Amino acid sequence: MTDADDPRLDDYRSLRGRERDDVLWAEGPTVVERLLASSLSTRSVLCSPAAHARLAMQLDAAAVTVYVAEQAAINAVVGFDLHRGAIAVAERPPLRTLADLCAGARRLIVLQGINDAVNLGAIARSARALGADGLVLDPTCADPYYRRSVRVSMGEMFHLPIARASLASVFEHLRSAGIAAWALTPRSDAVSIGSIARAGVPAQLALVVGAEGHGLSEDVLAANMNVRIPMVVGVDSLNVGHAVAAALAVVQSSAL
Repeated sequence: MTDADDPRLDDYRSLRGRERDDVLWAEGPTVVERLLASSLSTRSVLCSPAAHARLAMQLDAAAVTVYVAEQAAINAVVGFDLHRGAIAVAERPPLRTLADLCAGARRLIVLQGINDAVNLGAIARSARALGADGLVLDPTCADPYYRRSVRVSMGEMFHLPIARASLASVFEHLRSAGIAAWALTPRSDAVSIGSIARAGVPAQLALVVGAEGHGLSEDVLAANMNVRIPMVVGVDSLNVGHAVAAALAVVQSSAL
């Protein structure tokens, strides 16, 4: 394929700043691989000859529509230098209900005010790698299926059940399901997560995390056990994605 004006490529046209409620985009060979390995319905894949060679086995197994084009044509279609050489479009999955997400979950990550796509993607990648069963977003969090969030998550966003609800509703469901909640904060009066984890990690636990800068709201901190990740004196805080990774690593190792 050499014609950048081919109407079959309209799903990929001028992507910068373009998001739709019905579809999502997976950018880069690794992210496309993770999409194809997920339960999501892939509409098509657009890739360079080199990327196609790398993805050929997965594409054949998925029996998905594939468009192969030279890099210059791909760049002209998407509107920027897609140097990774592969992009796919897929149907957005429906968000889960809180009841569905809480049923049987051992580890959940509850997010307040995470409106940065990069941070949300980093959280998803850490959560997936370190055994979280799902993400719960409050109404002010960014779109988990925004192209940049998906890319930073390295496609792990496709493999995490996700719900979105007000935190009041979230905590009500957690209590009903018997899921404990620890609120992460850098405050010095919070309990060290290492010490509380050594004393016993609840069988079902939600880690509650706020945005960088503001952190969790006072009402959330007042309603939950406050835990902190010990840091060197003088360091203000960790990036929120790193904080989730560190906290989950402590929880997971203590629960073994």
